[in-house]
Amino acid sequence: MDGGAVGAEELSAALLELEEQVVDDAEAGYATATRLEQQAVALGDEGLLMRARLCRTTLGVRIGNLAGTARKLQEIREWAARNDDRMVQARTHLTSSIIERMVGDAAKSLEHALSAVELLDETATSYTQINHRTKLADALALTGSMDAARLRYRQAEELAREAGQWRRLMVLLNNWAFSEHAAGEFERARDIAGRMVRLAEEHGVQLDPSSLHTLADIQVALGEFGEAERTMLASIARYEAGWVDDADDLAYFQLTLARAQRGLGALGRAQDTLHSCRALCEEGGLYGLLVEAYEEQAELHAARGDFAAAFAAQKEFVAAQERLRSQERDAQVQTRHAIFETAEAREDAERFREQARRDPLTGLRNRRYVDEELSALIAADPALSVALVDIDHFKRINDTLSHDTGDQVLARLATLLESGLAAAVPDGFVARLGGEEFLLVLPATPVAVAVTKLDGIRQAVSDHAWPDLPGGWCVTVSIGVAGARESFPASQSAALAAADRNLYAAKEQGRNRVVSGTPPERRPRIYRDREVT
Repeated sequence: MDGGAVGAEELSAALLELEEQVVDDAEAGYATATRLEQQAVALGDEGLLMRARLCRTTLGVRIGNLAGTARKLQEIREWAARNDDRMVQARTHLTSSIIERMVGDAAKSLEHALSAVELLDETATSYTQINHRTKLADALALTGSMDAARLRYRQAEELAREAGQWRRLMVLLNNWAFSEHAAGEFERARDIAGRMVRLAEEHGVQLDPSSLHTLADIQVALGEFGEAERTMLASIARYEAGWVDDADDLAYFQLTLARAQRGLGALGRAQDTLHSCRALCEEGGLYGLLVEAYEEQAELHAARGDFAAAFAAQKEFVAAQERLRSQERDAQVQTRHAIFETAEAREDAERFREQARRDPLTGLRNRRYVDEELSALIAADPALSVALVDIDHFKRINDTLSHDTGDQVLARLATLLESGLAAAVPDGFVARLGGEEFLLVLPATPVAVAVTKLDGIRQAVSDHAWPDLPGGWCVTVSIGVAGARESFPASQSAALAAADRNLYAAKEQGRNRVVSGTPPERRPRIYRDREVT
């Protein structure tokens, strides 16, 4: 697919191809994801944009592009939650699990890996099911829960074999063998690595450099130093021939090669290899690996019998280890802070949004809220009723007693309407549309029932003592009621127009009453009460 204009279907297919494959060249994958994100922006499709942004963020982690990653993932995850996109949520958790492992927080890595699997449903592809369960097994192994990890690895292996996902299965077996090696289970690790080698032979594919590296690590642990050196030389040759995994893999490969060469007694070769490894670590900022390189240097000095140099190297190793711990703690703090800032910004945005949907004088919902919510409520609820409420002779209050007094009346009426509606129809809400006009929304309340309930609210307003007004003054309201489906087609504007027509009829008939059903050819139904003088 070129960089020109694309349709949503084509872009979705391109994203799926990137999401559903083992990406060997992370930098090339990152470039592809960046291009797809630009196309999603041009297309204006938010769902495709979030998928592309997640692909770019995930591949960015592999090439060391971690700036702002926690915040990006949090934003994508929150979008996915709002839009009920479980797959995008699951993938954000998977990437978060990888990041937490990188910064040394095994517990958080496991927490995200569990969420990534829990969010999968029947729409998840076999590739995704295998991938997410493999990462969960990796996270379990990292916390030392090898029995639980083996169960997940076996589940993922069974799924991979059933689906014929041989490349994904090879990755799974590589991870499993690596985890067994890290747990000190070297014979188990060799057995699983052997299955990986046989699988590659059966399907006529070469093992990638990382898989060969895992195999060599196991060979070193078992004392098979000659085989380990040959395996690592083959791994590095494939890496240098263009089979790119992650950009910093060469330093890892060289460290294992140096260990194999030291085991063979080829100390000169081992020292040359280790020098190259340390240079790559320092250049690439691979501090975790550099700690291991210091430790290997101490071993090399000891193998030569230079114990003073070995002691000095051991001191370097301990100091580097402490620096690494400090860096990991800093990384954890920065990650937590980025997530906190994102949550804080979200809360601020939600608070500002809520303020924009409230009337500042009365605290009720305002017209913006009504315009955002009412149409959907009408569409979902055929028995919904709406009522427009207007204060009778409100201009007289403002002109005679002052606008401040009028504001006090509006605020107190808002309280009466809200408490009255809450008692009559708990799921309803009250909004101030402007001036002295209010809207009451009554879900699941047919008009005949609504009229009765609203008349009780009208009576409570009329009976209220109104302490802010001089003696002899009282406040009454006129109410027009309409069913959401009275007009066809049903709509917010039609329902409000019908309620407004009934409100006008209430005013015409003498105020302080509830009116419904006033098409021109029919008499209104009126709940009469005393007239306002």
